[in-house]
Amino acid sequence: MALGMIPLGVAFGLLVLHSGLAWWWATVFSAVVFAGSLEFLLVGMVAAAAPLAQVAVTAAVVNCRHVFYALSFPLHRLRGPVARTYGTSALTDEAHAFTTGPDAQRWSSTRIVSLQVVLHASWVTGATLGGLLGDVLPLDSLHGLDFALSALFTVLAVDAYRAQPDLRTAVVALACALGAMVLLPGQALPAAYAGFTALLLLRHGAGRRRARRPTGRRPGSGARRA
Repeated sequence: MALGMIPLGVAFGLLVLHSGLAWWWATVFSAVVFAGSLEFLLVGMVAAAAPLAQVAVTAAVVNCRHVFYALSFPLHRLRGPVARTYGTSALTDEAHAFTTGPDAQRWSSTRIVSLQVVLHASWVTGATLGGLLGDVLPLDSLHGLDFALSALFTVLAVDAYRAQPDLRTAVVALACALGAMVLLPGQALPAAYAGFTALLLLRHGAGRRRARRPTGRRPGSGARRA
């Protein structure tokens, strides 16, 4: 996972420096904000002195996917207020992908928090290196490495399907993603998540109704005739 986060962090550090900000802002953003896609947008808004309300609205729209992550993130297994606070703050795409898999259902609080700490440290390390090396590296020197996380999530998706093969769910997820890209290209991610969640809830409700439906013969169907 660090192999995917560190080079992207380096690219973020380069962007910070080439945007006219001091190198240490890369460390501050990555340590405090810790939201990759939002951080890239935040650099431009800070450099342009964007209003605080615009920053808040952008953060809400970009990170709205965390509302859906909270439905399955094992927050109840984190022990103590410190662990729960950090676990909530450090909830990222990568942490969610790891902690909601079938192999992670028995992970302890320490293991979950340690995973998030390692991911956090990898991102901060990469961003700091990018900020420090920004004077000697051109901005396009890491061109193509931004695909590292895309490749990583592709592998995670394949592993998740192998662990719990469910072709119907995979097809529904793909249909929601493609439909959102076509119908709402500007808000594809939240639209895809909302549609996928709604369809899963409908399927779950239909399954519960079928489970409550009585089975067997109707009363009196097997009684002898007089």
